[in-house]
Amino acid sequence: MQQPLTETAPYAPRLAERGQLPAIANPGAVSWGAVLAGAAGAASLSLILAFLGFGLGMSSISPWAGSGASVEALGVGSIVWITLTQIAAAALGGYLAGRLRTRWLNTHSDEVYFRDTAHGFLAWSVATLATAALFVSAIGAIASGGAKIGAAAVAGGSGAAAAMAADVAGRPDNNQAYLLDSLFRPGPNAPAAAGPVPNEPPGHANAESARIFVNAVRAGSLNAEDTRYLGQVVANRTGLSAAEGEARVRRAYAQWEQGIATAKDAADKARKATAWGALWLFISLLGGAFFASYAATWGGKRRDLID
Repeated sequence: MQQPLTETAPYAPRLAERGQLPAIANPGAVSWGAVLAGAAGAASLSLILAFLGFGLGMSSISPWAGSGASVEALGVGSIVWITLTQIAAAALGGYLAGRLRTRWLNTHSDEVYFRDTAHGFLAWSVATLATAALFVSAIGAIASGGAKIGAAAVAGGSGAAAAMAADVAGRPDNNQAYLLDSLFRPGPNAPAAAGPVPNEPPGHANAESARIFVNAVRAGSLNAEDTRYLGQVVANRTGLSAAEGEARVRRAYAQWEQGIATAKDAADKARKATAWGALWLFISLLGGAFFASYAATWGGKRRDLID
């Protein structure tokens, strides 16, 4: 028994009478012109909506504390906007690919449905690759930044501590450098310090203290020998007693550990945000592929309607 053809086939004689039959009786299964047209439309709309979302996001933030949208609100808004952008752009591209493709005469309805779906998917694929090519540098920066953040978090904070130690001499505004500077301040009731040790390089005491603290972070605690030695160094430069110097060293190390813990927590949050962002981007792209394919079948049906 002969399988039913598309709704177009029965109208072939009428189309012939009107002179509307295509010049090519058996066109190819893929209308690349329609695919590229749909991809161009999808990529353009995606770019426009991306700039609009960037502008709206920048207008909702503020450099002043307590003003503007929160980080959580910005994250949720970004996810929603990216998803809507992907769906809208993909649907437009798929519809254009389906509506503009060549009419297939004497083709089974199942085959037409498959070809329309494929046209929508191809239009989405080309548009996605084109958009990714435009933003390849930004995507690479996000990926590399996420990898570095994850590596720092896995390192258990020792890498962050070493980075802080390396910045002590070169960054006077660094919080850890300020902490080490305060370690060698004279006490309120102590005599003024005699000044720097002769022939000692500038910043030597700070750099040595930083190395001791970094080693203590790696070991898990500041041992008694290092506490005693560093307390004596502090006492010699500040006029405090050895016991007061050791007490100041313990307080400074506790603040150093707190700074390391804060840095680790920030790195872990950034790593999780990067991971969730990648997962939601995958979901939005998958949704875009679906809507592009569906819109192409709808556009194809509208294309084949005969009055």
